[in-house]
Amino acid sequence: MERMVGALLFSGGSVLLGRRSAVRASFPGVWDMPGGHVEAGESRRAALDRELAEELGVRPAQGRWWRRETRAGLELTVWLVTRWTGTVANRQPHEHDELAWFARHEVSRLAFPHPAFPELLDAAFDAVDQVPV
Repeated sequence: MERMVGALLFSGGSVLLGRRSAVRASFPGVWDMPGGHVEAGESRRAALDRELAEELGVRPAQGRWWRRETRAGLELTVWLVTRWTGTVANRQPHEHDELAWFARHEVSRLAFPHPAFPELLDAAFDAVDQVPV
């Protein structure tokens, strides 16, 4: 089974998403969360820290493991992150050609890699209030 990690960064009532680059082989031009593959011998948390450093230049400082989704040979572990160190920047434009913050009411107009993604985001907006401060 292929293992992946992702993070939903929340700030001021908005979530950070990245639009996948148009040159990506899979799901070009759709919005998704920062993250990526868990490498051999790597823990999910280590993969999350590595991916966020590579893609955004940040390290999670406050948040929690939230949920694990398994579909079609893919396991995705998602964290909700409410504080981080570093400044969010698009450090890998070949992966995401744009980063943007979206309020809850704005996500319904976006294209995503999977039809369940809007429901996942809606639940994340509800759950982020339960992340310890």
